[in-house]
Amino acid sequence: MKTKILNPENFQTELTSVWSFPERGNWATHNSKYRGNFAPQIARNLIEKYTSEEDNVLDPMVGSGTTLIEAKLLNRNALGLDINPNAVELSTNALNFQSKTKSKQKAKLADARNLDFCKDETVDLIIFHPPYLNIVEYSKGTIEGDLSNISNIEKFCVEIDIIAKELYRVLKPGKYCAVLIGDTRKAQHYIPLSYYVFQTFLENSFILKEEVIKAQHNCTFSRKWANSAQKYGFFLIMHEHLFIFRKPKKGEVLSKFKWSMKQKPKKS
Repeated sequence: MKTKILNPENFQTELTSVWSFPERGNWATHNSKYRGNFAPQIARNLIEKYTSEEDNVLDPMVGSGTTLIEAKLLNRNALGLDINPNAVELSTNALNFQSKTKSKQKAKLADARNLDFCKDETVDLIIFHPPYLNIVEYSKGTIEGDLSNISNIEKFCVEIDIIAKELYRVLKPGKYCAVLIGDTRKAQHYIPLSYYVFQTFLENSFILKEEVIKAQHNCTFSRKWANSAQKYGFFLIMHEHLFIFRKPKKGEVLSKFKWSMKQKPKKS
């Protein structure tokens, strides 16, 4: 597949904890029309910052292949998984472009809750962008196990817990797992889905390296609710959370990084 622009022009590495990309990257074969995908600038920043050439990157819900495309351009090996065969086909086609690289990328039909084909501690970076409950129903109820068909928060978090355990297992000690997740509303009340997911990862022994607030632009779903927001007095959600977790090194003392609400502070 021929591409007019193979790499981004005037790309700048992010230096702060607030990211904003008013113009979604359109280099190589990135597909801006795939609903719910994320800006390639996110994947590029994460891959450049947390990996070296020929490291192994895993995207357990690959969607239209954003992570795989950036991995190919940046000479990283990458495996993209999805429970939806349409996503696997899209990602496979997206990799069909010429680029000088010694690395390998592949899209595979698989369920992120079962990574038995991945050996323990073999991945250098995970980029995880799950659905935000059923805001976008990718398979419209036709694929059993598709998280985008779940509307119940508790059930969703139970499935995320299973996935977090598998991601922890395959990640190398000292390496990173980036989770991009947004929030939603129910009955005009804010549902902090991102923080439920955040807590789930902490409970599975990850520690937080960074939190990035990512501004949303050109969000059709949010604009649709503009009149209701004014009428009923709530704010449109125009940001997402990018949590960058680290898997502790073996024997690492974590008391300076983590504190549990279950712990009672000592009385002075």
